[in-house]
Amino acid sequence: MTPMEISRKGYEVLVNTLGVADTIRFLQQFNLGLGDYTTERHQWLDEVSLEELLNDIKQLREEKSITQSEVNELQ
Repeated sequence: MTPMEISRKGYEVLVNTLGVADTIRFLQQFNLGLGDYTTERHQWLDEVSLEELLNDIKQLREEKSITQSEVNELQ
């Protein structure tokens, strides 16, 4: 099949399975976005040291963790 035939068949399957409205909603999830992710990622990552990043991860884990006594209370 050519790329165009594959696309046509794919749209057909989606519409037949999901209907027109849900096919559109499904396809809207896949866009290329804007900007240059790699450049932007370096801009914000270069501002944070490895130590700061590790401390942030540790703090988030501590905030989200459930203590053993809390687990026992849930049971």
